[in-house]
Amino acid sequence: MAATIITTEDLREFKMELLDDIKKLLKNQSGQLTKKWLKSPEVRDLLGISPGTLQTLRINGTLPYTKVGGVLYYDYQEIMQLLEKNRVHNKF
Repeated sequence: MAATIITTEDLREFKMELLDDIKKLLKNQSGQLTKKWLKSPEVRDLLGISPGTLQTLRINGTLPYTKVGGVLYYDYQEIMQLLEKNRVHNKF
């Protein structure tokens, strides 16, 4: 088997390609949470709402949730579906 010599320029090129790939992956994931279940404070931050508004969304059935012990969990995908479903398209 023949030996291959790797130069510093080869390493530099590899590093740049690797960085570009990492940037592409991060760009594709930007704005997306990787967690499936969110707690109330995370949902409030995500939606920019108060604790009272979040409670109202739960009570009137707008936002589904799961309660385990005393902790409320919300499915991230369900929140995104709710936002898409209620999107308003103004025709100006």
